[in-house]
Amino acid sequence: MMPAELQGKLAELLRLPDETEWVEFKHNNEKQDEIGEYLSAIANSAALHGKKTGYIVWGIENGTHTVLGTTFQPKRKKIGNEELENWLLRLLNPRIDFTIHEFKRDSVPVVLFEVQAANSTPVRFKGEVFIRIGSYTKKLKEFPEKERKLWQILSSACEDWSAQVVEGASLADLDPQAVQFARLQYREKHSQRAAEIDAWDDATFLNKAKVCISGKVTHAALLLLGKEESAHFLLPAQSRITWVLRDEQNLEKDYQHFDPPFILASNRVLGKIRNLTIRHLPSGSLFPHEVTQYDPWVIRETLHNCIAHQDYAVGGRINVVETPESLLFTNVGSFIPGTVEEIIRSDAPPEIYRNPFLAQAMVNLNMIDTIGSGIKRMFTVQRQRSFPMPDYELSDPGKVVVRLTGRVLDENYTQLLMSQAELDLLDVIALDKVQKKRALDDDTFKRLKERKLVEGRRPNLFISAKIAAVIGGKAAYIKNRAFDKAHYKDMVVAYLRQFDRATRDDMNRLLVDKISDALDHKQKRHFITNLLQEMKREKLIQVDGATRGAFWRLYKTDEKKAD
Repeated sequence: MMPAELQGKLAELLRLPDETEWVEFKHNNEKQDEIGEYLSAIANSAALHGKKTGYIVWGIENGTHTVLGTTFQPKRKKIGNEELENWLLRLLNPRIDFTIHEFKRDSVPVVLFEVQAANSTPVRFKGEVFIRIGSYTKKLKEFPEKERKLWQILSSACEDWSAQVVEGASLADLDPQAVQFARLQYREKHSQRAAEIDAWDDATFLNKAKVCISGKVTHAALLLLGKEESAHFLLPAQSRITWVLRDEQNLEKDYQHFDPPFILASNRVLGKIRNLTIRHLPSGSLFPHEVTQYDPWVIRETLHNCIAHQDYAVGGRINVVETPESLLFTNVGSFIPGTVEEIIRSDAPPEIYRNPFLAQAMVNLNMIDTIGSGIKRMFTVQRQRSFPMPDYELSDPGKVVVRLTGRVLDENYTQLLMSQAELDLLDVIALDKVQKKRALDDDTFKRLKERKLVEGRRPNLFISAKIAAVIGGKAAYIKNRAFDKAHYKDMVVAYLRQFDRATRDDMNRLLVDKISDALDHKQKRHFITNLLQEMKREKLIQVDGATRGAFWRLYKTDEKKAD
């Protein structure tokens, strides 16, 4: 903007009755993380309110809109050796345009950030999406209604790539075997219309299945049914699934690429996966339970979700990485529903899809469940098999990673699933996170504690005494439960009275196996360090000797009392 335009824009913003959700007024706040959150929130709120641009203004008193001036100089500010502007751009995803203007109003300095509205997907800062609620900046995931509305606005503004007709492509570019298999799948899903379906020619069938549009080939048709040599029509989008086999040391042992038609490729990928039969011995039983590492339906559903929700405009491929104990599926593009828990809690199909035409075609061809129900069914199947829940790893906003674990991690957890049928699926998912030592949000933690399903402190949680008594895990419960500190202090004092002195290694050998198994080895050693230092402050014990040869003894006053 020219100087006169800046003055005019600021005057326009100052006339607003109060701080709006797409304009933020500040005085001197220079905290870089908060600025990043403002940028995310303003970009998303501007889109939500139908604005092309949002604004952050420094030097203005919030509420009164009095021009105070500011000491903030963003073009000179650095984070380490990096300029603030570059630092912010690097941590915003997707990158948005924002322009920094520094000028004077009423002879005092003012800073105005002109912020582009989100235009394809919500803008994240450090992996988190923010939104404005009144004059406050909040995490978008805390407001699911606004999240759904924002996705509706952004998706309606973007053309569905999968529905686009491909100029130059014809039905001759589709694989006859894939079309025939698609017919069988469509016929199975609509068995009541079998005779009618058999009478259709290919063009009619493809239109009815909503893979083609008026006999014209779409991107979705080429992905699902196209000949391998027709993949060039999809460029620059990548249409490839890569399977990789890794060993115990995570070294690559084998790989293979799979190109369209994807309706056939998924079974070929499944054929490469070594779905071994494993045995585990349920508690209290002498008979081993034999089961495959993975349920074939869960594998297919996970892979087909990758195909349906891949962001093909980005150009990445779908990866399936097999290790001895897990399968890892990766597709490019953010997880639109936000969280798995939100899908299960709503118990309804999501309203927004990245590739709605492709997703509907895959439903029609029996590749995925009715849109939105497949993920919930995946978790239900894993629960019925008493296996760990699928892990949706969503820390990278640019991709979705799903891990299927191919072994029983904790027999207590397995017994819990088998014995506690009244647990709802959200509780099962939360308890699965407990067995994997993964973080719980505040609401989930509170719910498990109130229902007396877990004990301990985050992140060191374990199944409660109530549950341990039901599933026969009393011994494991005692190993996980932390004793009162006085118990460990008494052990240290008793040892020193018996043997006079102890090195740190002696203390470790005395205590490590007695400390709660809810802690890992590093946490146990840290606990011992804190315990000994606390006993030293309490004048129960003291350190004698040089650093390398130091040893612990009872505090001298304690020794005299003992004499």
